[in-house]
Amino acid sequence: MNTNAVKVLSFAAALAAFTMPAHAYTVYISNEKGNSLTVIDSETLQVLTTIPVGQRPRGIILTKDGRRVLVCASDDDTVQVLDVDSREIVADLPSGPDPELLNLHPSGNPVYIANEDDNLLTVVDLNTKEVLAEVEVGVEPEGVGVSPDGKTVVVTSETTNMAHFIDTETFEITDNVLVGTRPRFAEFTADGKQLWVTSELAGSVTVIDAQTREVIKVIKFEIPGVQQIYIQPVGVRVTKDSTKAFVALGPANRVAVIDAKTYEVLDYLLVGKRVWQLGFTPDQKLLFATNGNSNDVSVIDVDSLKVVKSIPTGTAPWGVAISED
Repeated sequence: MNTNAVKVLSFAAALAAFTMPAHAYTVYISNEKGNSLTVIDSETLQVLTTIPVGQRPRGIILTKDGRRVLVCASDDDTVQVLDVDSREIVADLPSGPDPELLNLHPSGNPVYIANEDDNLLTVVDLNTKEVLAEVEVGVEPEGVGVSPDGKTVVVTSETTNMAHFIDTETFEITDNVLVGTRPRFAEFTADGKQLWVTSELAGSVTVIDAQTREVIKVIKFEIPGVQQIYIQPVGVRVTKDSTKAFVALGPANRVAVIDAKTYEVLDYLLVGKRVWQLGFTPDQKLLFATNGNSNDVSVIDVDSLKVVKSIPTGTAPWGVAISED
């Protein structure tokens, strides 16, 4: 076989590696201004359907059994429950005013909801649809991170510039950690040892020791040719093995790749306009990034660190949740 033929086969094999994931998953994208969800097949990377939902959908998450999608319909002051099979809204949860982001206890119940306009974390039982607690936090809460052992929920308050650590049994705040200006998202590492918090206006990510509640590292970003004012971290995701972290940098139109051991920024991946949130497929082969101003999602191959496709969505895609078929 000649050299050119070998090169062609090698390229074909590489292309197949990231265009044919080992499993097919269903990707749900909330369209903030489109009042809809875009549903995407992760194997074909094609849009399957568009589902109308409530007003200004933002945070979304799959229930642990994969049968429901919980959608923060922020301007309707509710969390809607979408049945995966029928693709219809089947219930509403008493979320409190202006729900923005939400997260689940590792057991699958309850759900923790940040109410931006009322400075509350609302805790709701998914089975009974009853409010179990309302926890007063700082001004404009948004990010909600839950520790892998389920003992701690963290809420970030955008105006107070704090990460509030809350005991999930007593619903009492146990620590308040000062972070950068306008914190937007909180992500525990899979081993529960660290919490990563993005700060949009500070242009940084704060890494916190989850046990001591001390700041380990503040990560800053510098992108050649991009003014610092446009580097606005929002979504963050850390791989299960805690080797890499990915950060959506808003109007910088980049996703930063970070060595999660050394905290060194390894690369900046060019995506669509105004990247908001990120979501891994369960096998962590692909990472989906929502681009609010270009009305699309960018698909990143995690192994090669390449953007492999842009998929049009509804208007102003914001949140992402992915289930296993």
